[in-house]
Amino acid sequence: MPESRTQPAPLLGGQTVLITGAARRIGAELARTLHGAGANVVLHYGSSEREAAALARSLNAARPGSAVTAQADLLHTERLAPLVATAVSAFGRLDILVNNASSFFPTPLGQIDEHQWDSLIGSNVKAPLFLTQAAAHELSAARGLVLNLVDIHGLRPLKRYPVYSVAKAGLIMLTKALARELAPDIRVNAIAPGPVMWPETADAELQENIVSRTLLKRPGSPVDVARAALFFATDAPYVTGQILAVDGGRSVGW
Repeated sequence: MPESRTQPAPLLGGQTVLITGAARRIGAELARTLHGAGANVVLHYGSSEREAAALARSLNAARPGSAVTAQADLLHTERLAPLVATAVSAFGRLDILVNNASSFFPTPLGQIDEHQWDSLIGSNVKAPLFLTQAAAHELSAARGLVLNLVDIHGLRPLKRYPVYSVAKAGLIMLTKALARELAPDIRVNAIAPGPVMWPETADAELQENIVSRTLLKRPGSPVDVARAALFFATDAPYVTGQILAVDGGRSVGW
């Protein structure tokens, strides 16, 4: 009789991932990739309910009962603990938190107002801090991972985007600080994408200028970012407090 062969276990089989801003763009690709590796996923969304529901349906069609959605305004800290509770209620645990949601828009000096400050600092620093704090107990029990989506402009400021640059710089430092605070049970790392799936607000001249400064002379794709996330989730058990640039060499060839 032919020798029977067993399929290898999925890399993230049995694990639960909570992704903020998961309904669209890079967040949706992160969800598809980590789900494809076997994870159950909680798809957070702010206002993109239709897109989140469609993504959940497609993931559940591939593996029934493996995806749920959760709505929250991340700037309201009282809404953050319920996101963690949703993950635990749906799947019994939380292994990976991906702080992906972010606002991005220009704030030329002389035109900055407090609402812009609150939005950019809130989505990029405040929400990741307080959501990680809310999730720490469950992540510790799972010896889990926090993965933040930062930006090379947190290290080198982008002209006309000073508040965004400051916000991403704060998230880079938060990544390193939380790696110390949450060790040894929880790893905390970050991915710094370069020109990958531009926001609708980014003008064509800005896009061309940034892509021209990459060593590879082309934009990246959400899949590039998702592969980096999968690396941190599956192949980097001795890596914490690190920032991985996925930017086509932009940070080298500045």
